[in-house]
Amino acid sequence: MATKNNALKSRLSLRHWLGAATLLLAGCAVTNAPINAVLTSGKNAPVTQVSTDALADDSLFIGLAFSGGGHRASSFSYGMLKALQSVGQSPGNPHGLLPHVRLVTGVSGGSVTAAWYGFSGPAGVNGFRERYLIQNAEKYMSNSAFNPLTIVRGLSGGANGRKTFARFLNEALFKGATFGDLARRSDIITWINASDVANRTSFLFSPETFDALCSDLSKLPLSEAVAASAAFPLVFSPVVLEAHSTECDYREPDWLTSARHNPEATSALRAYGRVLESYADAEKVKYVKLLDGGITDNFGTIALAVERAKAQNKFGPLSAEQAVRLKRLLFMVANSGTESEPGWTQKQAGPGGIQLAMSIVNSSMGSATRTAYDTMVLTLNNWHADVVDYRCSLSLAQVRQLRGTTKDWDCRDLKLFISEVSFEGLDTDMHDRLNQIPTRLRLETEQVDLAIEAGQLATRQNPEFNGFLRSIGLAGPTVDTTATAIAPRRIAPVRN
Repeated sequence: MATKNNALKSRLSLRHWLGAATLLLAGCAVTNAPINAVLTSGKNAPVTQVSTDALADDSLFIGLAFSGGGHRASSFSYGMLKALQSVGQSPGNPHGLLPHVRLVTGVSGGSVTAAWYGFSGPAGVNGFRERYLIQNAEKYMSNSAFNPLTIVRGLSGGANGRKTFARFLNEALFKGATFGDLARRSDIITWINASDVANRTSFLFSPETFDALCSDLSKLPLSEAVAASAAFPLVFSPVVLEAHSTECDYREPDWLTSARHNPEATSALRAYGRVLESYADAEKVKYVKLLDGGITDNFGTIALAVERAKAQNKFGPLSAEQAVRLKRLLFMVANSGTESEPGWTQKQAGPGGIQLAMSIVNSSMGSATRTAYDTMVLTLNNWHADVVDYRCSLSLAQVRQLRGTTKDWDCRDLKLFISEVSFEGLDTDMHDRLNQIPTRLRLETEQVDLAIEAGQLATRQNPEFNGFLRSIGLAGPTVDTTATAIAPRRIAPVRN
C-alpha cells in the first residue's frame, strides 16, 4: 500500500510540476499585436506598375532571388549586386547592369537586401554595407543562450517580439516607409515572402493576399514585412495579421479560381488559392501567424507562380511592350546556405532539446531550398516558351506598335539564362571560412566583408552569368582558374 501511495504522490507531483511549467511558459510568451490595418473600400492597388518610359533598356531583364541566412545572406546577396554594378560601368553609367534589375524577391536575411534594393534602387546600393550590414541588428533583441528567460521565451513561442528587429530595420533603413511608398517611388517588382505556419504555405506580401484579409497593404511598413520574413522559429515569436473578413465583401479574382482548379497548376499555387479562401472565412481564420519564409520556400518562388497565373496571358509579369522588346532574360539565385556538420553526428546520443528543434527547422529549410529552385527553373522555362509563342503570334503591325519598329525583329531571339550562385566553386579556404559564419543578425565586420567578397566572386565566375554577358556583347570577367569548376545550369531552349 505504501508503494502505491508513493507512486500516486509522484504522479501528482509530476502533474503539478508540468502544470506550473506550462503556466510559466505561457506567462513568458511574447505575443505580437496584429500589424495590418483594415481596407475600408475597394481593392489594393498593384505594388509596382512598370511604365515603358521607366525601363533603362527594354532588351534586358534581370531578376534576382535572395535566400535566407541572416546577415550572411544579406551580405552575400549584396555582393551579387556589387558584381552587377561593376559590369558595364562608365562615366555616364555608374550603376553598370543594376538599372536592368527589374525584379527582386527575398526570404529571411535575403529579404532585407531585396526590400532595400526594391525601395532605393541602384542609388541605394553603395551605402547598404555601412547602414545595415556592419551594424548590430540584434541591438534590441534578447538572444543570450545563458539567459534562462530567453530560453523559456524561445520554448514558449519565441524569445523576441516583432518590435525588436522591425524597430532596427526601421531606424537603419526604411524610416517608416510603407508598401504605398514603395509603389510611389519604385519601378522594381519587389516580393517579400514569409511562411503561414498554420497553413504550412508561403505567404506573399501582395495585393491579392491583403485583399483576402480585407487589409490595406499600402499602410503596412516595409520593416514589418521584412521582420516577418526573417522571423526564425524560437528566436522570434510569430508575426500576427488579423483577418478582417467581416469588414469587406471579398470575392476572389477569376484568375485565382481558374488556377486553383487547373490540373496543370502547381500544388503550391493551388495551396495558395485555398489559403486565400480561408482568410476570407471568419469561421476558419481569425489570425494569421507568420514566421521565416525559408520554412516553406527559401527563394520566394511562389510569387512567380502567382504572377504567371494572375496575368492570364503568355507574358506576365512582363508588359506587352517588354515582351516584344526583350532579347535576354537573366534570373540569378543567391544561395548563401552553409554546409557545416553538426557535432552530434559524431556521437550516438542526440540531438535533443534546442538542438533537436533547430535541426528540424533547418531540415525543413534545406528541403524547401532544393524544391524551390527546381520549381523556379520549371516555371521560368515554361514562361520563356510562352513568351516566345506570344511574340511569334503577333503581326508585323502589332510588333511595330509595341516595339516602335520592325527592324531586326526576330520573334525567337529571346534567350533565358538561369543561375544559382552559391559558395560552391570558391576556393577551399574561402568555402570553409564561409561555412563558419553563423546565421545571425550581427556579424564581425571581417565576416560581412568575406560574404560580400564571396558574392562578388561567385557571381563573376558563374558560367551562366558569363554566358549572358557574352550574349549582350560584354566580355565575361576573367574566371579564377584555381577555383573549382561550377556545374553549368541549362539554358532554356527556344520552342520550335
